[in-house]
Amino acid sequence: MSSRSNHVKIVALEKQMAQAAEAMDFEAATRLRDEIAHLRGEMPEVPKVDDEGGFTTTVSQPPPGAMGLGTNVPVRQPPKGWVKPKKPDFMTKGKPKGR
Repeated sequence: MSSRSNHVKIVALEKQMAQAAEAMDFEAATRLRDEIAHLRGEMPEVPKVDDEGGFTTTVSQPPPGAMGLGTNVPVRQPPKGWVKPKKPDFMTKGKPKGR
């Protein structure tokens, strides 16, 4: 999605959010606010509860220019049991064995 069409969609959602707030429909306004934050790349830090009562974590790509020290973007964790592969030894690659 281009930044122009993204901006147009955000403006339309902000108008809908304001109309929902005026009509005292705060649940709809909250959903629209969260959708706007998602489009801007700002994910809310509220933990969500799934159907079994456990918490879920949403990991997304940070907005451009937001990576670095002091960001609140969670770091992706490798799967359980994953082991980092050994680095290849470039000094011995291609040489015959036994020499």
